Formats: sequence, C-alpha cells, structure tokens
Amino acid sequence: MLYDITRTVAPTTAVWPGDAPFQVAHVYQLAQGDSVNLTTMTLSPHTGTHVDAYYHYELDGAHPATMPLDAYIGPARVVTVAKRDGALTPEDFRHVSLMGVERLLIHSWVSDLEDDQWPPDFPYLSVELIAWLSASGVRLIGLDSPSVDAFDSTELRCHHALNRYKMVNIELLRLRGVPDGDYELIALPLKLDNACGSPVRAILRTP
Repeated sequence: MLYDITRTVAPTTAVWPGDAPFQVAHVYQLAQGDSVNLTTMTLSPHTGTHVDAYYHYELDGAHPATMPLDAYIGPARVVTVAKRDGALTPEDFRHVSLMGVERLLIHSWVSDLEDDQWPPDFPYLSVELIAWLSASGVRLIGLDSPSVDAFDSTELRCHHALNRYKMVNIELLRLRGVPDGDYELIALPLKLDNACGSPVRAILRTP
C-alpha cells in the first residue's frame, strides 16, 4: 500500500503569511503553436510539504543540497496526537512506544484541512520533546503543522534545537487517512544550493 502524504502545490495553496505564493507562467504553449509547453515557476521552498535546511535558521547551516539524505528515507512511525494547539511534550506520546523509532510523523487535526486553508492554531514541538526524542534515537520529526515552533516565535528555539541534536524535520505533511503504525518513508529534498529549504514528494509504503 502506498500513501501520498504530500500537499498539492498550486496557486491556491496556503502559504505562511507574507511568503510568496506558487505561480506558474507559460514561456511556450502548444496552444499558441509552439513545439512544447514550457513553464517558469515561482515559489517559496517552504510551499506545501517541505523540509527546512539548517540554513533556514543558522547563518552557516547546510543548504538542501548537503542535508543528510539518509535521514529522509527509511522506517517511520505515524502517531496521532489529540492536542489541537500549543507545545507537544513527551507526555503527549506516553500512549505509544517509540522504541527503535528513527522517524516520527505526528498526525494532528491539521491534516484534515484542505490545501488552500491555513490553520489558525496548530500543535508544534518543544525543546523538551526534541531532546527526549533524540535520546530515544529519533533522527527525523515530521509534522502536518506549518512549523516546528509556535506561529509567533522569533527565537525559533525548536528549530535551533533540531540543528543542535542533528535532527531534521518535515513540515505540512498531509496524514489524513493514514492509520497509525509503521511504514517506510521516502521524502527526499531537491539538491538545491543556496536555498533555505526544499519542497518534497513525501510518500509512505507499508512494510
């Protein structure tokens, strides 16, 4: 079984307030007598389902081209949380075992939103949770929320904690209809240099 857990990138896709929306312009068109359709795309690397590169929040951080690829592919566990907003803590995961988990995908109510809707509030990570997951061996944390930090955060403590623990993240997954359990995750970033993140086509395969 294959699950596509990627949000569709379209001109109507909701983006972080103030960020550049996705746009497509035709350079050549078959309908105009050209030999091919050729388009130019404009988008933020944080449009739809995406990974943050360390450069997004660290001056000397890695760009997508040099992020650790092996972190984005391999066994993963999907876990649903009840919390609708605020910081997630280890207590929110006491109902499941995370033993041996390297990639944790957190499913919340945000996955029920359509691609053109922006959540007014959302659950996000805490430094305490990141430290706890790192100690358990987790290398990647995926969220259906638009950020690992609170919407109004300027210190971005969770982003910096991910870099400190050499963990990576995925944001704006769409986990609607995906049962909790174990899968194989494939969500590779594009080999982009001088960028702060990358859209991904994230999929889950049942073992």
